[in-house]
Amino acid sequence: MKTLKLLIVGAGPAGISLASEARMAGIKANNILMIDKAETHSWVIRSLYPDKKIVTANYKGLPAVCHGVMSLKDSSKGETISYLDEAIQKTGVTVNYCEEVLKIEPVGTRKKPLFLVQTTKNTYQTKIVVIAIGIFGRPNKPGYPLPRKLKGSIFFDITSFQSKNEDILVVGGGDSASEFAQYLIEMGHHITLSYRRNEFARMNSFNKNALQELEANKRIEILLESDISEVKVSDNEKPLVCFKNAAEREFSKVVYALGGTTPTNFLKSIGIAFENGTPRLKESGETTIKGLFVAGDLLAGKKGGSIIHAFNTSKTTIAQICNFYL
Repeated sequence: MKTLKLLIVGAGPAGISLASEARMAGIKANNILMIDKAETHSWVIRSLYPDKKIVTANYKGLPAVCHGVMSLKDSSKGETISYLDEAIQKTGVTVNYCEEVLKIEPVGTRKKPLFLVQTTKNTYQTKIVVIAIGIFGRPNKPGYPLPRKLKGSIFFDITSFQSKNEDILVVGGGDSASEFAQYLIEMGHHITLSYRRNEFARMNSFNKNALQELEANKRIEILLESDISEVKVSDNEKPLVCFKNAAEREFSKVVYALGGTTPTNFLKSIGIAFENGTPRLKESGETTIKGLFVAGDLLAGKKGGSIIHAFNTSKTTIAQICNFYL
């Protein structure tokens, strides 16, 4: 079995920038492998971003300064994907799509790490592993069950349907909820936004101000402290939303924007130590297992990441890998 120098799990902005930084650092393309369970790279951008959404360089007020090989300015969804396409091609690194990692087993020593990575298609041996899978592999779902009969009326993104002039409920209180609502309003829908808390504490100022302006112009109905207890099938076979403190209401569609969850069980199964619900990490993204790193959203943690954050931390991660291991 050939021993790779670097195996990257995840072919999103973090994984792609890691490959780019590794190549710039002098690691040969045939010593690097990228694996992704999706059928193409950048699944989150392709599937969860609406076509008209601008991929912004600035995120939550952080300066949009790039320090590594890759850089990003405010771009359309298509421009961003094309840029990432080109970056992969320039690296010359092989990307295995439709392949999911099942197990990562450390078999080396602390001074000379070595891993066996078992996937749905193969087993690989590699000196270093970087997990760059992000947190949006599976969207969060509500605690109450959703009727199967409403499968065509309940969504977790806004790219799965095309329609106009519908009465849609968006559920959530973060940036995704605001952006989903804004986009659907532009498409001509009547939007109600439901959030269980009394204020949008997790939302950036741009999205919060946009909602306030839409509400002032009566283009959106915002229901704060509107906790949902159940969603049933109405007599019209549409979502009938039951609120704990308000009357139940029927909607054409319900779109949940509840965010994603860190793949905690997967990381713990490898043996990574956790502290206060998050992996214990060095600044470079190295976990408590020598030679095993995380990148992108996993490294950003609860404060939230961005594409530029992924680009910049990839440079730090590869520098650490080269200085200590390769």
